[in-house]
Amino acid sequence: MKRKILIGCLSLLVFLCSCEKEIMKYEGREGVYFAVQHGSEAFSESNWPYQPYSPVQFIRINQDAVNFRVKVMITGPVKDYDRTFRVEVNPDSTTAVLGVHYEALKEQWTIPAHAVFINIEVRLKRTPDLEKEEKTLGLRLVATKDFSLSFPEWDAIPSLKQGVIVPEFDAGLHTLRISDIMVKPVVWPGGLATGTNRETGTMGFFTKKKMGFLTENFGLKYEDFASTVTMPMARISLIMQDASAILIRRFNEGNPILEEDGRLMYIGIVPWTSTLGVPYVK
Repeated sequence: MKRKILIGCLSLLVFLCSCEKEIMKYEGREGVYFAVQHGSEAFSESNWPYQPYSPVQFIRINQDAVNFRVKVMITGPVKDYDRTFRVEVNPDSTTAVLGVHYEALKEQWTIPAHAVFINIEVRLKRTPDLEKEEKTLGLRLVATKDFSLSFPEWDAIPSLKQGVIVPEFDAGLHTLRISDIMVKPVVWPGGLATGTNRETGTMGFFTKKKMGFLTENFGLKYEDFASTVTMPMARISLIMQDASAILIRRFNEGNPILEEDGRLMYIGIVPWTSTLGVPYVK
């Protein structure tokens, strides 16, 4: 019995040694691809799936312009010298206007010696029309003498599931979805009473003007309401009390704060009701 075990162990050792001899240095296609990942904030970036698009939300960025980064990686062996690749605007997936929504794109980029990726930058601008309509800026990689295109048919990696999965796409193309549309954030305890247009809950119905009121009086930002980490319920409760006090004081002074449709702004413990489309009458 011991002999059989010994023979088995020796056989395994020989097998492992032979496998080690067969291991070769990777020499795949020397190419480039867009390696952009995004997904659930509850997980690390390494678990996010690769995506053919990037959302650029100025409402979260809160700047008039941004140098937006897009990751480009290489395949094939790493070299000890610089190599170049090119990026162009893809007109087939672009509705953004040059000089209005984005600045002229730098077309030639360099992968430094010993590097496996770089982040290219695209200069994007915040414009009033982005508050109503999303614009897109399509990017495409262009083959050079140094690099081909690695994955014209990218298949999703099964192990990366912490986000929206796009099963197949061309990794030589990437689209920036640019907007400044203010929608109800993730953490916003309030809305409309069931079956009515009457505001209810801690914060009532979400509006851009109400967000502006909170920013002006408490220094809050839209992105503060992105998760319970930055906006726990205890903080919401304090904001509700302080904001309600300001609204009540302004009402008692005869200078109430109104929403765009003329109704009284509603938050938490104010003593009035507020219905969408029904203006306040003194």
